[in-house]
Amino acid sequence: MSTVTKADPATPAGSANPLSRRRPLGDRGFQILALAAGLLVLVILVLITVTTAQQSATWFSTAGFKGIFSVQFDGQTHFGAMGVLYGTVISSVIGIIVGVPVSVGIALLLTQVVPARWGRPIVYVIDLLAVVPSVVWGLWGIIVLVPWLQKIYLDIASGVKGIPVLDALFGGANAGGASFFTAGLILAIMITPIITSLSREVIATVPVIDKEGAYALGATRWEMIRGAVWPHSQGGVVGAILVGFGRAMGETIAVALVIGDSVEVTSHLFYSGQSIASIIALEFGEANGGEFRSGLIGLGLFLFVLTILVNLVARWFVERSARRTRGA
Repeated sequence: MSTVTKADPATPAGSANPLSRRRPLGDRGFQILALAAGLLVLVILVLITVTTAQQSATWFSTAGFKGIFSVQFDGQTHFGAMGVLYGTVISSVIGIIVGVPVSVGIALLLTQVVPARWGRPIVYVIDLLAVVPSVVWGLWGIIVLVPWLQKIYLDIASGVKGIPVLDALFGGANAGGASFFTAGLILAIMITPIITSLSREVIATVPVIDKEGAYALGATRWEMIRGAVWPHSQGGVVGAILVGFGRAMGETIAVALVIGDSVEVTSHLFYSGQSIASIIALEFGEANGGEFRSGLIGLGLFLFVLTILVNLVARWFVERSARRTRGA
């Protein structure tokens, strides 16, 4: 009597060998190419870090820890990074504070409020803003925005004179159109398309059944967004904000044209300053060598590491949000 072996219904028909054991030559070639491309990116990042560190070794060894993190930067004997590092962070933070509410609001408008046929033209306009060259934003800022804001800044500075906190932030006798705040406004306009597009894609992934369930329980549109949309997409939106923050820190020409020409650490947002990217763009052509050139390259290394850290944090937020969504 012969024994009949029944096939497992969960086992797919065809070869008994799993695909992981023996795959077609095309699949293996594609895997090798993809792996090589990924490793190439890592190699390029390492080479950038090593070469810039070597070129800036003179600055690190001559200035020392105290000199590197000094506020003084005159392009001759002092090459402290704290002033330009402060300008980079403060202008980027202003851009985030101004741009994030607008970006998230537009993303919610496009995905939760207006119909698709009305939202499509808005998407086209947002995408067009993303491709405007940064030098165009900088020229518009220095020609139109700076003269227009000059009088507004002076009126605000005189109005808050003597008021605690407000005077320290928006007061001062040296308030001018080219300032940290103007640079932050330009950055807010430039990063709005990036944050809006990423946030819109994240919010669009919210399951329709979750939103309909909230409506079925009697929730208003705002309550539905707060209770169903935001918990599902908050990690991705935060990641989009951090990506925009990294983009803002690396902006060069537009910031160089509207931020001013002084290197200082001050609480007055209407004062002029400098950022790392802008001072490299303005001064590198005059740096013939020595510690000045090495210092500028070292500032570039600082900016490179800072943007990498911001993007890693953004990636961590996105992955954390994905894990929480799968767990839910």
